[in-house]
Amino acid sequence: MRPFEYTRAASVGEARTLGGRYIAGGTNLLDLMKLEVETPEKIVDITRLPLNEIKATEDGGLKIGALVTNSVLAADERVRKNYAVLSRALLAGASGQLRNKASTGGNLLQRTRCGYFYETSQPCNKREPGSGCAAIGGYNRIHAILGASDHCIATHPSDMAVAMMALDAVVETEGADGRTREIPLKDFYCLPGDTPHIETVLNAGELILNIRLPKPTGGFHVYRKVRDRASYAFALVSVAAVIKTNGGTISEASLAFGGLAHKPWRDPKVEEMLIGGTPSRDLFSKAADRLLADAEGQGANDFKIPLARRTLISVLAEATQGA
Repeated sequence: MRPFEYTRAASVGEARTLGGRYIAGGTNLLDLMKLEVETPEKIVDITRLPLNEIKATEDGGLKIGALVTNSVLAADERVRKNYAVLSRALLAGASGQLRNKASTGGNLLQRTRCGYFYETSQPCNKREPGSGCAAIGGYNRIHAILGASDHCIATHPSDMAVAMMALDAVVETEGADGRTREIPLKDFYCLPGDTPHIETVLNAGELILNIRLPKPTGGFHVYRKVRDRASYAFALVSVAAVIKTNGGTISEASLAFGGLAHKPWRDPKVEEMLIGGTPSRDLFSKAADRLLADAEGQGANDFKIPLARRTLISVLAEATQGA
């Protein structure tokens, strides 16, 4: 780890004017610094900022402070009751010790777990733009089958972000200039294209303040994570589903996927195909066809395509079993 300057911010205003990398739980950033994947010259500790509460909003939703830990969020009674898919996703991620430290804002900003990104002796366009992508043609079992490019096939590792994508979360931020923004999570992440080092739409110095969830819609919540072992493993495929049925047909459907792309993946056309339909294996199979129409394996990760198909069909069957 290289030397760096450490400062603890006393307020949001001070944090955004200090000019450095923000750190809260540090469960990802510190690892990257130890391996010298990231080498910030200045670290701004934001753990003392008043961003650690979960509050009800006027429209019946929830506002989650960026410093709320994953453990606290997963255990919150309102989350467990009204946003069960989020609680389940959080409990499926990492270990209890890490959830006790990891922050909500930091979870959204996790960087990929691609082995070539972490190995500084290997070329990686995400780590060093223009150097190449060793995963293409290399060992790419955990890599993307959707939304990838010739410059990067990495996947986003967060479970929480997948559930929040299905819940139509909105990210509230404050920029270095003091201006605030509300960014729908569906617009928050960038696909790799030819700039895989640009992962979100955040500007330099922009700080996540809160994540807002809309008023709960009810429905049946499912979070399914398929992984190599039962704990402390990233998703090969994950599905977050919120499904409502009425009179034997699907009236509302919200689906998001992890382990498949550079960001939590959501395809509105899949949801549109389901809405108004009668739950059946044929309908679910057609939805899977739509999801995976543009899927492309890289050899070692070809298995993800049939795995994603089976997982989606199984999740939809579970979510509509009472219809």
